[in-house]
Amino acid sequence: MDKVIKKFIGIVVSNKMQKTVVVEVRSRVRDRVFGKYVTHREKFHAHDEKGECRQGDQVSIAECRPLSRLKRWRVERVVAKSVGGNDLITEEVPS
Repeated sequence: MDKVIKKFIGIVVSNKMQKTVVVEVRSRVRDRVFGKYVTHREKFHAHDEKGECRQGDQVSIAECRPLSRLKRWRVERVVAKSVGGNDLITEEVPS
């Protein structure tokens, strides 16, 4: 039986640790009772082996085995690079 690997796309909010980045994943969900759309956000610690992620970059993360107390995710690829540091203005990265 194949194991399902979870994957998300999020924005790097911190890269102050060595080989670790904090990625914020946002999702919009419709409330069951009121019908309004609510934005959920969750932060994941992800392993960045090459140290190429910067704050504001959009990255794809995938589930992996536990690497430390908090790290259960790894950075697959950088989807878009941040142009102005903390700004969310990004430029696409060719694959």
